[in-house]
Amino acid sequence: MEIKTHNIGTARVAEVISETMLIKNSQDGLELLGNLYYQDFEKTIIYEKNITPEFFDLKTKIAGEILQKFSNYRMRLAIVGDFSKYQSTSIQEFIFESNTGKQVAFVNNVAEALDKLKH
Repeated sequence: MEIKTHNIGTARVAEVISETMLIKNSQDGLELLGNLYYQDFEKTIIYEKNITPEFFDLKTKIAGEILQKFSNYRMRLAIVGDFSKYQSTSIQEFIFESNTGKQVAFVNNVAEALDKLKH
């Protein structure tokens, strides 16, 4: 795992880069969050490919558990990927609602992630 640092004003943004799946369950999400939080990052960019596909099945509640932890720590999160492959109405609505708020964004690329995280 590599962490690339971006700066938005005074905020430090961690772009988490890995060829392996980093988040397989909510505990993995908490450990990644804690690691970044204690390195003084305020915002995180992670790639969809590094998150278990079960995250995108809302019935598993993994997404809710992980995103709640990021919210509790006030760590904003952008997830980069192609989300069109998720056809369920519930996940599409979840992505849409998330993108209207400021805490979590589902975006297509890092430039979009950085833009979302600066507002």
